[in-house]
Amino acid sequence: MSYNYQKPSLFQAFIPIIFLVVALFINVRIFGDASLDGSNQIILIVSAGIASLVALKLGQKWKEIQEGMVRSISSAMSSIIILLLIGALAGTWLLSGIVPAMIYYGLQILNPTIFLFAACIICSIVSIATGSSWTTAATVGIALIGIGQALGINEGMIAGAVLSGAYFGDKMSPLSDTTNLAPAMAGTDLFTHIKYMTITTIPSISIALVLFLIIGFVNGGSGEVTDTAPILDAITSKFHISGWLFIVPITVVALIVKKMPAIPAILIGALLGGVFALIFQPEVVKSVADWDVTGWQLTFVGLMKSLYGDISIVTGNATVDDLLTAGGMSGMLSTVWLILSAMMFGGVMESSGLLKRIAETVISRVKSTGSLVASTAGTAIFFNATSSDQYMAIVVPGKMYADIYREKGLAPENLSRTLEDSGTVTSVLVPWNTCGAYHAGVLGVATGAYLPYAFFNLISPIMTVTFAYLNVKIRRFDKQKTPESAE
Repeated sequence: MSYNYQKPSLFQAFIPIIFLVVALFINVRIFGDASLDGSNQIILIVSAGIASLVALKLGQKWKEIQEGMVRSISSAMSSIIILLLIGALAGTWLLSGIVPAMIYYGLQILNPTIFLFAACIICSIVSIATGSSWTTAATVGIALIGIGQALGINEGMIAGAVLSGAYFGDKMSPLSDTTNLAPAMAGTDLFTHIKYMTITTIPSISIALVLFLIIGFVNGGSGEVTDTAPILDAITSKFHISGWLFIVPITVVALIVKKMPAIPAILIGALLGGVFALIFQPEVVKSVADWDVTGWQLTFVGLMKSLYGDISIVTGNATVDDLLTAGGMSGMLSTVWLILSAMMFGGVMESSGLLKRIAETVISRVKSTGSLVASTAGTAIFFNATSSDQYMAIVVPGKMYADIYREKGLAPENLSRTLEDSGTVTSVLVPWNTCGAYHAGVLGVATGAYLPYAFFNLISPIMTVTFAYLNVKIRRFDKQKTPESAE
Protein backbone atom coordinates (compact mmCIF):
# COMPACT_ATOMS: atom_id res chain seq x y z
CA MET A 1 0.00 0.00 0.00
CA SER A 2 1.34 3.46 -0.85
CA TYR A 3 0.71 6.10 1.81
CA ASN A 4 -0.37 9.64 0.93
CA TYR A 5 -0.63 10.46 4.62
CA GLN A 6 1.37 9.92 7.78
CA LYS A 7 2.46 6.34 8.44
CA PRO A 8 0.99 5.08 11.73
CA SER A 9 3.12 4.18 14.71
CA LEU A 10 2.79 0.71 16.19
CA PHE A 11 0.93 2.14 19.18
CA GLN A 12 -1.53 3.97 16.92
CA ALA A 13 -2.09 0.77 14.92
CA PHE A 14 -2.92 -1.16 18.08
CA ILE A 15 -5.36 1.37 19.56
CA PRO A 16 -8.46 0.02 17.72
CA ILE A 17 -7.35 -3.59 18.34
CA ILE A 18 -6.93 -3.05 22.07
CA PHE A 19 -10.31 -1.31 22.29
CA LEU A 20 -11.98 -4.13 20.32
CA VAL A 21 -10.51 -6.93 22.43
CA VAL A 22 -11.24 -5.26 25.78
CA ALA A 23 -14.76 -4.19 24.77
CA LEU A 24 -15.64 -7.62 23.39
CA PHE A 25 -14.33 -9.31 26.54
CA ILE A 26 -16.50 -7.11 28.75
CA ASN A 27 -19.47 -7.46 26.43
CA VAL A 28 -19.33 -11.26 26.27
CA ARG A 29 -18.91 -11.49 30.04
CA ILE A 30 -22.12 -9.48 30.48
CA PHE A 31 -24.28 -10.76 27.62
CA GLY A 32 -22.92 -14.30 27.19
CA ASP A 33 -24.34 -16.09 24.13
CA ALA A 34 -26.78 -13.20 23.66
CA SER A 35 -23.86 -10.96 22.67
CA LEU A 36 -24.40 -12.03 19.04
CA ASP A 37 -27.92 -10.60 19.13
CA GLY A 38 -26.56 -7.10 18.60
CA SER A 39 -24.15 -5.94 21.28
CA ASN A 40 -21.08 -7.44 19.55
CA GLN A 41 -22.15 -5.67 16.37
CA ILE A 42 -22.22 -2.36 18.18
CA ILE A 43 -18.74 -3.00 19.59
CA LEU A 44 -17.41 -3.67 16.08
CA ILE A 45 -19.01 -0.51 14.69
CA VAL A 46 -17.62 1.60 17.55
CA SER A 47 -14.21 -0.03 16.98
CA ALA A 48 -14.45 0.97 13.32
CA GLY A 49 -15.14 4.50 14.55
CA ILE A 50 -12.02 4.42 16.77
CA ALA A 51 -9.94 3.20 13.81
CA SER A 52 -11.42 5.98 11.67
CA LEU A 53 -10.40 8.61 14.24
CA VAL A 54 -6.83 7.28 14.18
CA ALA A 55 -6.84 7.35 10.37
CA LEU A 56 -8.20 10.93 10.31
CA LYS A 57 -5.48 12.02 12.73
CA LEU A 58 -2.90 10.53 10.35
CA GLY A 59 -4.27 12.69 7.56
CA GLN A 60 -6.51 10.25 5.72
CA LYS A 61 -9.68 11.75 4.22
CA TRP A 62 -13.10 10.50 5.29
CA LYS A 63 -13.89 9.64 1.67
CA GLU A 64 -10.94 7.21 1.60
CA ILE A 65 -12.03 5.65 4.89
CA GLN A 66 -15.58 5.20 3.63
CA GLU A 67 -14.36 3.70 0.37
CA GLY A 68 -12.27 1.23 2.37
CA MET A 69 -15.33 0.14 4.34
CA VAL A 70 -17.41 -0.20 1.18
CA ARG A 71 -14.73 -2.30 -0.54
CA SER A 72 -14.51 -4.56 2.49
CA ILE A 73 -18.29 -5.00 2.70
CA SER A 74 -18.47 -5.60 -1.06
CA SER A 75 -15.98 -8.45 -0.72
CA ALA A 76 -18.39 -10.18 1.68
CA MET A 77 -21.56 -9.73 -0.39
CA SER A 78 -21.43 -13.20 -1.93
CA SER A 79 -21.13 -14.68 1.55
CA ILE A 80 -24.13 -12.65 2.71
CA ILE A 81 -26.23 -13.81 -0.24
CA ILE A 82 -25.25 -17.43 0.43
CA LEU A 83 -26.14 -17.02 4.10
CA LEU A 84 -29.63 -15.71 3.29
CA LEU A 85 -30.21 -18.53 0.79
CA ILE A 86 -29.05 -21.09 3.38
CA GLY A 87 -31.77 -19.73 5.68
CA ALA A 88 -34.34 -20.33 2.95
CA LEU A 89 -32.93 -23.79 2.25
CA ALA A 90 -33.11 -24.76 5.93
CA GLY A 91 -36.76 -23.72 6.00
CA THR A 92 -37.90 -25.68 2.95
CA TRP A 93 -35.81 -28.71 3.88
CA LEU A 94 -37.57 -28.81 7.24
CA LEU A 95 -40.99 -28.29 5.69
CA SER A 96 -40.44 -30.96 3.03
CA GLY A 97 -39.34 -33.55 5.57
CA ILE A 98 -35.73 -33.75 4.30
CA VAL A 99 -34.15 -32.79 7.64
CA PRO A 100 -36.67 -34.88 9.64
CA ALA A 101 -35.86 -37.84 7.35
CA MET A 102 -32.14 -37.39 7.98
CA ILE A 103 -32.81 -37.34 11.71
CA TYR A 104 -35.16 -40.33 11.47
CA TYR A 105 -32.74 -42.58 9.61
CA GLY A 106 -29.72 -41.23 11.46
CA LEU A 107 -31.18 -42.15 14.84
CA GLN A 108 -31.53 -45.74 13.66
CA ILE A 109 -28.00 -45.99 12.28
CA LEU A 110 -25.87 -43.96 14.71
CA ASN A 111 -25.40 -44.42 18.44
CA PRO A 112 -23.96 -42.03 21.06
CA THR A 113 -20.67 -43.91 21.40
CA ILE A 114 -19.50 -43.49 17.79
CA PHE A 115 -21.64 -40.48 16.86
CA LEU A 116 -18.99 -37.72 17.07
CA PHE A 117 -16.43 -39.88 15.25
CA ALA A 118 -18.95 -40.76 12.52
CA ALA A 119 -20.17 -37.15 12.20
CA CYS A 120 -16.61 -35.96 11.59
CA ILE A 121 -16.01 -38.66 8.96
CA ILE A 122 -19.32 -37.96 7.19
CA CYS A 123 -18.65 -34.23 7.01
CA SER A 124 -15.10 -34.86 5.77
CA ILE A 125 -16.39 -36.92 2.86
CA VAL A 126 -19.10 -34.44 1.91
CA SER A 127 -16.73 -31.48 2.17
CA ILE A 128 -14.06 -33.15 0.00
CA ALA A 129 -16.74 -33.88 -2.60
CA THR A 130 -18.18 -30.37 -2.59
CA GLY A 131 -15.10 -28.32 -1.68
CA SER A 132 -17.22 -26.28 0.71
CA SER A 133 -17.36 -26.32 4.50
CA TRP A 134 -20.31 -23.92 4.25
CA THR A 135 -22.41 -26.29 2.13
CA THR A 136 -21.47 -29.24 4.33
CA ALA A 137 -22.58 -27.47 7.51
CA ALA A 138 -25.80 -26.25 5.91
CA THR A 139 -26.84 -29.71 4.70
CA VAL A 140 -25.60 -32.76 6.60
CA GLY A 141 -24.35 -30.52 9.42
CA ILE A 142 -27.83 -29.33 10.30
CA ALA A 143 -29.15 -32.89 10.25
CA LEU A 144 -26.30 -34.16 12.44
CA ILE A 145 -27.00 -31.43 14.99
CA GLY A 146 -30.58 -32.67 15.22
CA ILE A 147 -29.57 -36.33 15.46
CA GLY A 148 -26.95 -35.63 18.11
CA GLN A 149 -29.31 -33.56 20.22
CA ALA A 150 -31.89 -36.34 20.05
CA LEU A 151 -29.22 -38.73 21.30
CA GLY A 152 -28.52 -36.42 24.25
CA ILE A 153 -25.08 -35.23 23.06
CA ASN A 154 -23.84 -31.73 23.89
CA GLU A 155 -24.50 -29.42 20.94
CA GLY A 156 -21.04 -27.85 21.22
CA MET A 157 -19.44 -31.27 20.80
CA ILE A 158 -21.63 -32.04 17.79
CA ALA A 159 -20.82 -28.76 16.07
CA GLY A 160 -17.11 -29.26 16.86
CA ALA A 161 -17.18 -32.65 15.13
CA VAL A 162 -19.13 -31.29 12.16
CA LEU A 163 -16.74 -28.38 11.67
CA SER A 164 -13.62 -30.47 12.18
CA GLY A 165 -14.72 -32.75 9.36
CA ALA A 166 -16.01 -29.92 7.18
CA TYR A 167 -12.77 -27.95 7.38
CA PHE A 168 -10.59 -31.02 6.85
CA GLY A 169 -12.49 -31.70 3.62
CA ASP A 170 -12.45 -28.03 2.65
CA LYS A 171 -8.64 -27.96 2.98
CA MET A 172 -8.01 -31.16 1.05
CA SER A 173 -10.50 -30.67 -1.79
CA PRO A 174 -9.22 -29.32 -5.14
CA LEU A 175 -12.69 -27.78 -5.54
CA SER A 176 -12.23 -25.49 -2.52
CA ASP A 177 -11.71 -21.79 -3.14
CA THR A 178 -9.24 -21.38 -0.27
CA THR A 179 -7.31 -24.47 -1.39
CA ASN A 180 -6.86 -22.79 -4.77
CA LEU A 181 -6.21 -19.35 -3.30
CA ALA A 182 -3.39 -20.32 -0.92
CA PRO A 183 -1.00 -21.78 -3.55
CA ALA A 184 -1.79 -18.87 -5.86
CA MET A 185 -0.66 -16.43 -3.16
CA ALA A 186 2.44 -18.47 -2.31
CA GLY A 187 3.55 -19.23 -5.86
CA THR A 188 3.08 -23.00 -6.10
CA ASP A 189 0.61 -25.26 -7.92
CA LEU A 190 -2.60 -26.74 -6.55
CA PHE A 191 -1.69 -30.42 -6.33
CA THR A 192 1.79 -29.81 -4.93
CA HIS A 193 0.05 -27.74 -2.27
CA ILE A 194 -2.54 -30.45 -1.46
CA LYS A 195 0.11 -33.20 -1.35
CA TYR A 196 2.32 -31.14 0.96
CA MET A 197 -0.62 -30.29 3.23
CA THR A 198 -1.20 -33.98 3.99
CA ILE A 199 2.01 -33.97 6.06
CA THR A 200 0.41 -31.83 8.76
CA THR A 201 -3.29 -32.31 8.00
CA ILE A 202 -3.47 -36.11 8.33
CA PRO A 203 -1.92 -36.11 11.84
CA SER A 204 -4.25 -33.26 12.86
CA ILE A 205 -7.45 -34.99 11.75
CA SER A 206 -6.23 -38.31 13.19
CA ILE A 207 -5.76 -36.75 16.63
CA ALA A 208 -9.19 -35.11 16.35
CA LEU A 209 -10.86 -38.43 15.47
CA VAL A 210 -9.18 -40.18 18.39
CA LEU A 211 -10.41 -37.44 20.74
CA PHE A 212 -13.97 -37.78 19.40
CA LEU A 213 -13.81 -41.55 19.96
CA ILE A 214 -12.57 -41.06 23.52
CA ILE A 215 -15.38 -38.60 24.26
CA GLY A 216 -17.87 -41.03 22.75
CA PHE A 217 -16.71 -43.97 24.88
CA VAL A 218 -16.60 -41.82 28.02
CA ASN A 219 -20.02 -40.22 27.52
CA GLY A 220 -21.76 -42.76 25.27
CA GLY A 221 -22.85 -44.99 28.10
CA SER A 222 -24.30 -42.23 30.22
CA GLY A 223 -27.83 -43.46 29.61
CA GLU A 224 -29.27 -40.00 29.08
CA VAL A 225 -31.12 -41.27 26.02
CA THR A 226 -32.36 -44.83 26.46
CA ASP A 227 -35.16 -44.99 23.94
CA THR A 228 -35.46 -43.15 20.63
CA ALA A 229 -38.80 -44.75 19.74
CA PRO A 230 -40.88 -41.78 21.02
CA ILE A 231 -38.77 -39.44 18.90
CA LEU A 232 -39.19 -41.60 15.79
CA ASP A 233 -42.95 -41.88 16.42
CA ALA A 234 -43.25 -38.10 16.85
CA ILE A 235 -41.49 -37.49 13.51
CA THR A 236 -43.62 -40.01 11.60
CA SER A 237 -46.79 -38.60 13.17
CA LYS A 238 -46.24 -35.36 11.29
CA PHE A 239 -44.11 -36.24 8.25
CA HIS A 240 -44.24 -38.76 5.45
CA ILE A 241 -40.70 -40.16 5.67
CA SER A 242 -39.28 -41.57 2.45
CA GLY A 243 -35.90 -42.24 0.91
CA TRP A 244 -37.05 -40.25 -2.13
CA LEU A 245 -36.59 -37.07 -0.07
CA PHE A 246 -32.81 -37.52 -0.34
CA ILE A 247 -33.00 -36.68 -4.04
CA VAL A 248 -32.83 -33.01 -3.10
CA PRO A 249 -29.60 -33.00 -1.02
CA ILE A 250 -27.96 -35.42 -3.46
CA THR A 251 -28.87 -33.05 -6.29
CA VAL A 252 -27.33 -30.07 -4.47
CA VAL A 253 -24.11 -31.98 -3.76
CA ALA A 254 -23.96 -33.17 -7.38
CA LEU A 255 -24.41 -29.62 -8.70
CA ILE A 256 -21.55 -28.33 -6.55
CA VAL A 257 -19.31 -31.28 -7.50
CA LYS A 258 -20.02 -30.35 -11.13
CA LYS A 259 -18.68 -26.90 -10.21
CA MET A 260 -21.95 -25.00 -10.28
CA PRO A 261 -21.43 -21.81 -8.21
CA ALA A 262 -22.74 -22.00 -4.66
CA ILE A 263 -25.43 -19.31 -4.98
CA PRO A 264 -27.47 -20.92 -7.81
CA ALA A 265 -26.88 -24.41 -6.39
CA ILE A 266 -28.23 -23.46 -2.96
CA LEU A 267 -31.15 -21.55 -4.51
CA ILE A 268 -32.06 -24.63 -6.56
CA GLY A 269 -31.84 -26.71 -3.37
CA ALA A 270 -34.17 -24.35 -1.53
CA LEU A 271 -36.73 -24.30 -4.35
CA LEU A 272 -36.60 -28.09 -4.79
CA GLY A 273 -37.25 -28.35 -1.06
CA GLY A 274 -40.43 -26.35 -1.60
CA VAL A 275 -41.51 -28.61 -4.48
CA PHE A 276 -40.93 -31.74 -2.41
CA ALA A 277 -42.87 -30.18 0.47
CA LEU A 278 -45.89 -29.89 -1.84
CA ILE A 279 -45.49 -33.50 -2.97
CA PHE A 280 -44.73 -35.24 0.35
CA GLN A 281 -46.01 -32.94 3.12
CA PRO A 282 -49.02 -30.94 1.83
CA GLU A 283 -50.73 -30.92 5.23
CA VAL A 284 -47.59 -29.74 7.01
CA VAL A 285 -47.31 -26.87 4.52
CA LYS A 286 -50.82 -25.74 5.38
CA SER A 287 -50.29 -26.15 9.13
CA VAL A 288 -47.36 -23.70 9.28
CA ALA A 289 -49.19 -20.99 7.32
CA ASP A 290 -51.23 -19.67 10.27
CA TRP A 291 -52.91 -17.14 7.97
CA ASP A 292 -56.52 -16.15 7.41
CA VAL A 293 -56.77 -17.63 3.93
CA THR A 294 -57.94 -20.94 2.45
CA GLY A 295 -57.22 -23.30 -0.42
CA TRP A 296 -54.14 -22.78 -2.59
CA GLN A 297 -53.44 -19.45 -0.88
CA LEU A 298 -52.86 -21.28 2.42
CA THR A 299 -50.32 -23.52 0.71
CA PHE A 300 -48.64 -20.50 -0.88
CA VAL A 301 -48.34 -18.75 2.50
CA GLY A 302 -46.86 -21.88 4.10
CA LEU A 303 -44.18 -22.17 1.43
CA MET A 304 -43.31 -18.48 1.57
CA LYS A 305 -43.03 -18.50 5.37
CA SER A 306 -40.63 -21.42 5.22
CA LEU A 307 -38.41 -19.39 2.87
CA TYR A 308 -38.38 -16.11 4.75
CA GLY A 309 -39.61 -16.55 8.34
CA ASP A 310 -39.95 -18.62 11.48
CA ILE A 311 -41.71 -21.95 11.23
CA SER A 312 -42.08 -24.69 13.82
CA ILE A 313 -43.69 -28.12 13.68
CA VAL A 314 -45.54 -29.12 16.86
CA THR A 315 -45.57 -32.87 17.55
CA GLY A 316 -46.25 -32.91 21.28
CA ASN A 317 -42.76 -34.29 21.98
CA ALA A 318 -40.66 -31.48 23.49
CA THR A 319 -37.36 -32.91 22.23
CA VAL A 320 -38.62 -33.19 18.66
CA ASP A 321 -40.33 -29.81 18.75
CA ASP A 322 -36.99 -28.20 19.61
CA LEU A 323 -35.44 -29.83 16.54
CA LEU A 324 -38.22 -29.03 14.08
CA THR A 325 -37.81 -25.25 13.92
CA ALA A 326 -36.29 -22.97 11.29
CA GLY A 327 -35.88 -19.23 10.88
CA GLY A 328 -35.74 -18.82 7.11
CA MET A 329 -33.95 -15.82 5.65
CA SER A 330 -35.01 -13.57 8.52
CA GLY A 331 -33.29 -15.91 10.96
CA MET A 332 -29.96 -15.02 9.31
CA LEU A 333 -30.34 -11.25 9.59
CA SER A 334 -28.49 -10.90 12.89
CA THR A 335 -25.59 -12.83 11.37
CA VAL A 336 -25.66 -10.59 8.29
CA TRP A 337 -25.57 -7.59 10.62
CA LEU A 338 -22.54 -9.07 12.37
CA ILE A 339 -20.72 -9.62 9.08
CA LEU A 340 -21.45 -6.06 7.89
CA SER A 341 -20.18 -4.63 11.19
CA ALA A 342 -17.05 -6.78 11.11
CA MET A 343 -16.24 -5.87 7.52
CA MET A 344 -16.62 -2.17 8.36
CA PHE A 345 -13.94 -2.56 11.04
CA GLY A 346 -11.69 -4.65 8.79
CA GLY A 347 -12.09 -2.19 5.94
CA VAL A 348 -10.93 0.79 8.01
CA MET A 349 -8.00 -1.13 9.47
CA GLU A 350 -6.83 -2.31 6.05
CA SER A 351 -7.34 0.89 4.04
CA SER A 352 -5.69 3.08 6.69
CA GLY A 353 -2.54 0.96 6.78
CA LEU A 354 -3.00 0.08 10.47
CA LEU A 355 -2.99 -3.67 9.80
CA LYS A 356 0.04 -3.38 7.54
CA ARG A 357 1.97 -1.48 10.22
CA ILE A 358 1.40 -4.30 12.71
CA ALA A 359 2.38 -6.91 10.13
CA GLU A 360 5.62 -5.12 9.24
CA THR A 361 6.66 -5.19 12.89
CA VAL A 362 6.05 -8.93 13.07
CA ILE A 363 8.10 -9.59 9.93
CA SER A 364 11.06 -7.59 11.24
CA ARG A 365 11.41 -9.96 14.19
CA VAL A 366 11.55 -13.18 12.14
CA LYS A 367 14.81 -15.12 12.53
CA SER A 368 14.55 -18.92 12.19
CA THR A 369 12.38 -21.16 10.02
CA GLY A 370 10.28 -21.98 13.07
CA SER A 371 9.76 -18.34 13.94
CA LEU A 372 8.92 -17.53 10.32
CA VAL A 373 6.20 -20.19 10.15
CA ALA A 374 4.95 -19.22 13.62
CA SER A 375 4.80 -15.57 12.55
CA THR A 376 2.92 -16.51 9.37
CA ALA A 377 0.42 -18.57 11.37
CA GLY A 378 0.03 -15.83 13.96
CA THR A 379 -0.47 -13.20 11.26
CA ALA A 380 -3.15 -15.29 9.54
CA ILE A 381 -4.99 -15.78 12.84
CA PHE A 382 -4.58 -12.08 13.58
CA PHE A 383 -6.18 -11.15 10.26
CA ASN A 384 -9.03 -13.57 10.90
CA ALA A 385 -9.72 -11.70 14.11
CA THR A 386 -9.21 -8.17 12.80
CA SER A 387 -10.22 -8.17 9.14
CA SER A 388 -12.99 -10.69 9.92
CA ASP A 389 -12.53 -12.56 6.66
CA GLN A 390 -10.65 -15.79 5.89
CA TYR A 391 -9.70 -14.60 2.42
CA MET A 392 -7.91 -11.60 3.91
CA ALA A 393 -6.19 -14.04 6.33
CA ILE A 394 -4.79 -15.87 3.30
CA VAL A 395 -4.19 -13.08 0.79
CA VAL A 396 -2.49 -10.48 3.00
CA PRO A 397 -0.03 -12.81 4.81
CA GLY A 398 0.57 -14.57 1.49
CA LYS A 399 1.67 -11.30 -0.11
CA MET A 400 3.61 -10.25 3.00
CA TYR A 401 5.69 -13.38 3.46
CA ALA A 402 6.22 -14.73 -0.09
CA ASP A 403 9.54 -12.90 -0.64
CA ILE A 404 10.83 -13.77 2.83
CA TYR A 405 10.24 -17.50 2.28
CA ARG A 406 12.15 -17.30 -1.01
CA GLU A 407 14.98 -15.36 0.60
CA LYS A 408 15.34 -18.04 3.26
CA GLY A 409 15.38 -20.84 0.67
CA LEU A 410 12.00 -22.24 1.61
CA ALA A 411 9.85 -23.74 -1.13
CA PRO A 412 6.54 -21.85 -1.64
CA GLU A 413 4.46 -24.84 -0.54
CA ASN A 414 5.70 -24.19 3.00
CA LEU A 415 3.93 -20.85 2.88
CA SER A 416 0.76 -22.15 1.20
CA ARG A 417 0.48 -24.97 3.75
CA THR A 418 0.90 -22.58 6.67
CA LEU A 419 -1.73 -20.24 5.24
CA GLU A 420 -4.27 -23.07 5.11
CA ASP A 421 -3.25 -24.64 8.44
CA SER A 422 -3.78 -21.33 10.20
CA GLY A 423 -5.83 -18.97 8.03
CA THR A 424 -8.51 -21.28 6.65
CA VAL A 425 -9.24 -23.39 9.71
CA THR A 426 -9.20 -20.74 12.45
CA SER A 427 -11.67 -18.42 10.72
CA VAL A 428 -14.53 -20.44 12.15
CA LEU A 429 -13.23 -19.92 15.71
CA VAL A 430 -13.73 -16.14 15.64
CA PRO A 431 -17.36 -15.16 16.41
CA TRP A 432 -17.29 -11.96 14.30
CA ASN A 433 -15.41 -13.50 11.36
CA THR A 434 -17.66 -14.20 8.37
CA CYS A 435 -17.04 -17.95 8.82
CA GLY A 436 -17.57 -17.98 12.57
CA ALA A 437 -20.75 -15.93 12.24
CA TYR A 438 -22.01 -18.09 9.39
CA HIS A 439 -21.54 -21.45 11.08
CA ALA A 440 -22.90 -20.26 14.41
CA GLY A 441 -25.99 -19.00 12.59
CA VAL A 442 -26.50 -22.06 10.40
CA LEU A 443 -25.89 -24.69 13.07
CA GLY A 444 -27.60 -22.69 15.81
CA VAL A 445 -24.63 -23.20 18.13
CA ALA A 446 -22.65 -20.28 19.58
CA THR A 447 -18.98 -20.07 18.57
CA GLY A 448 -17.91 -20.22 22.20
CA ALA A 449 -19.87 -23.46 22.65
CA TYR A 450 -18.22 -25.38 19.79
CA LEU A 451 -14.73 -23.80 19.93
CA PRO A 452 -13.32 -26.18 22.61
CA TYR A 453 -14.44 -29.18 20.54
CA ALA A 454 -13.35 -28.03 17.07
CA PHE A 455 -10.25 -30.15 17.59
CA PHE A 456 -9.02 -30.19 14.00
CA ASN A 457 -9.25 -26.41 13.75
CA LEU A 458 -7.39 -25.95 17.04
CA ILE A 459 -4.69 -28.54 16.35
CA SER A 460 -3.84 -27.56 12.75
CA PRO A 461 -1.92 -24.31 13.44
CA ILE A 462 -0.09 -25.96 16.35
CA MET A 463 0.89 -28.87 14.09
CA THR A 464 2.29 -26.71 11.32
CA VAL A 465 4.34 -24.60 13.76
CA THR A 466 5.62 -27.72 15.56
CA PHE A 467 6.82 -29.28 12.29
CA ALA A 468 8.64 -26.04 11.46
CA TYR A 469 10.43 -25.72 14.80
CA LEU A 470 11.45 -29.40 14.68
CA ASN A 471 12.54 -28.91 11.04
CA VAL A 472 10.49 -31.93 9.98
CA LYS A 473 9.27 -32.16 6.38
CA ILE A 474 10.37 -28.62 5.53
CA ARG A 475 11.00 -28.42 1.81
CA ARG A 476 13.80 -26.17 0.58
CA PHE A 477 15.38 -25.21 -2.73
CA ASP A 478 18.93 -24.34 -3.63
CA LYS A 479 20.22 -21.16 -5.22
CA GLN A 480 19.16 -22.41 -8.65
CA LYS A 481 15.57 -22.75 -7.32
CA THR A 482 15.69 -26.53 -7.70
CA PRO A 483 13.35 -28.12 -5.17
CA GLU A 484 14.95 -30.54 -2.81
CA SER A 485 13.82 -32.15 0.38
CA ALA A 486 15.47 -31.34 3.67
CA GLU A 487 13.46 -33.85 5.59
